Amino acid sequence: MKAAVFEETGKPIQLYDNVDIIDPRAGEVRVKVKYCSVCHSDLSVIDGSLPAFGPTILGHEASGIIESVGAGVTSLTKGDHVVLTPVPPCGTCYFCVRGEATLCANNTSLYTYALADGNTGLSRNGEVLYRGLGVGAFAEYVVTPVNGAVKISPDVPLELAGLLGCALQTGIGAVLNTADVETGATVVVMGLGGVGIATVQGAKLAGASVILASDPVAERREMAKAFGATHIIDPLNEDLVECCQALTHQIGMDYAFETAGIAKLVEVGIAATRSGGNTVCVGAPPLDQSIEISPFVLFSTAEKKLTGCLMGSCNSLKDIPRLIGLWESDQLDLKSMVTNQRPIEEINEAVDDLKAGRGLRTVLTL
Repeated sequence: MKAAVFEETGKPIQLYDNVDIIDPRAGEVRVKVKYCSVCHSDLSVIDGSLPAFGPTILGHEASGIIESVGAGVTSLTKGDHVVLTPVPPCGTCYFCVRGEATLCANNTSLYTYALADGNTGLSRNGEVLYRGLGVGAFAEYVVTPVNGAVKISPDVPLELAGLLGCALQTGIGAVLNTADVETGATVVVMGLGGVGIATVQGAKLAGASVILASDPVAERREMAKAFGATHIIDPLNEDLVECCQALTHQIGMDYAFETAGIAKLVEVGIAATRSGGNTVCVGAPPLDQSIEISPFVLFSTAEKKLTGCLMGSCNSLKDIPRLIGLWESDQLDLKSMVTNQRPIEEINEAVDDLKAGRGLRTVLTL
């Protein structure tokens, strides 16, 4: 098959047409990928912020059509339209049965870049290729556990549906699932890329009374207003904490969402939230970044909260259909989030779009 392979930091991604992929085995399906977006997590691997294990096919925010199924698969059949997800729940482990599907003990592919048995299912000229961030969708085909492909109606445009695989689950889920934001709450969102804008949409869905959107890119701030932000701020020219205080009568925000993957912004979120407020860590900072909470006793005695978040604490099998329902009822805007579309041959240009902060999501066509 054709696939775009990341080989090492500083080297352009290479497009090859001789990549081998296995047939689906028991409990697996093979998906013909139609569209895949470029996400900041992909960029983190490309620039070395997150490590890769070797030559890797990135891409994890994707949609496509079932091409074949392995033994025992009955929930999906050839021709079904699906959204791929990097965190497929097994449904039976300690975490899944407690409603914590993103922590599934049997889903390790997000971290190992391999299938459950350690096989990646991908190679080129005999060399193993890895499934970047658990999917590997910058390619014509993907083999995934059956729960890694969520069936959708063929009426949902696949070029939009792919966004549900990561950005929308993560951002909206962070608000509705992880933080469980209540009607009338005050919210600040730091970072207005695809996940940040999805978080803004989530805050609007939750009925937040104040949604302050912060990003140094003017274009993204203006977009945020169209997606539901009530206020915007340029953090390079204004003090975010002072703005949060002013908007809340010197109390502080109820919730702060760090969506840019910058650890120091978590500290800003803690300062911007009220006593008892919750700072939610949505982005994925580089491994060498950390935060300092000082003096810790003030954080503790003010009963402030710091909450981790992976993929919006979503169960993809439940939340992707839920998000589609919101889109169908015009409560969720997917179309405006796709600001560019390119063929897979222009993958390096798509990465440059993301590096430069151009638009929200560039969708690659396979």
